[in-house]
Amino acid sequence: MHVGKSYKLTNFLYWTRRSIYVLLVVGVVPVLLYHLAGLKWLAIPWTVVAMLGTATAFIVGFKNSQTYSRTWNAGGIWTNIVNGSKAWAILSRDFLHDPDTTRVLYNRHFAWLTALRFQLREDRIWEVIDNMANTEYQQYYAIPERQTTMEAELAKYLPEEELSHVLGAYNKAAQILSLQGQHIKQLFDSQTIVLPQFMEMQKAVNNLYAQQGQCEAFKDTPYPRQYSIMNTILVRMFCFLLPFGLLHEFDKLNEAVTGVMKGYMVWLVIPFSVLISWLYTSLEQVGESTENPFEGSPNDVPISQISRAIEIEMRQMIGDEVLPAPLTPQYDILV
Repeated sequence: MHVGKSYKLTNFLYWTRRSIYVLLVVGVVPVLLYHLAGLKWLAIPWTVVAMLGTATAFIVGFKNSQTYSRTWNAGGIWTNIVNGSKAWAILSRDFLHDPDTTRVLYNRHFAWLTALRFQLREDRIWEVIDNMANTEYQQYYAIPERQTTMEAELAKYLPEEELSHVLGAYNKAAQILSLQGQHIKQLFDSQTIVLPQFMEMQKAVNNLYAQQGQCEAFKDTPYPRQYSIMNTILVRMFCFLLPFGLLHEFDKLNEAVTGVMKGYMVWLVIPFSVLISWLYTSLEQVGESTENPFEGSPNDVPISQISRAIEIEMRQMIGDEVLPAPLTPQYDILV
């Protein structure tokens, strides 16, 4: 998540430069054929291009609205995880009179957060984090889940027996919550906690299950592919036809100008077509990088930072003085 005032224009141009190179070629070729080769029939009516541009603007706007909504809703889920974690921390601290047991429940919760964020960072075929432009942009920040392994991180919180059990599970985060539930049941069976306390703690675990399920639904359900392909087709078709639609319009300007530009106004098709097309392709690229809120892009929900903040707050609740360092923005980017 970008937490600065704004992206720098230079960074944005660097991120989209490959599209600019392609658009330059798309803009130059029609002008060369029209002006130098004399292929005047290449000019197409501007009305056709304008209608296509209007349709493209609608579908690009629709996609960006929907992808932003996905990111907003995903952020809301993690807000609920923060609140659920604080509730779990209070229950584990106040219902139990054994600090060691409380710490076990705390550490297992940290392990759950760790397993969940690693699972949400796993690759999906429709994600774009490893596209060339996005990979290059990662020089400005680091994704913590790509700097280490889940096993190494879980080993900080789980005993060896539990660690081995969790690593052998298909859904490691869910398995950790299962261990929490078993532990709560053992506490109730041993009469360490009474029935109302047991029910409250079990309710807290069930709530965490629900939040994890919502995260997994976002992770495993991409933006509808039928809308995605139509967005791509329309944007590329519009960018391809735009310079052909501008040829005749700029050529007519020769009748109204004098001086060195007379007879050469058609060359202005290149910068204007590139500029207009770049706006469309950039909006498409922004929407594409926003539609998967957990993959690790600069526009995603900062689940690593949130998990670290939760751990710090929970440790402070039980009086820990040695705390992990909070994750800070790298070039105004939190992940």
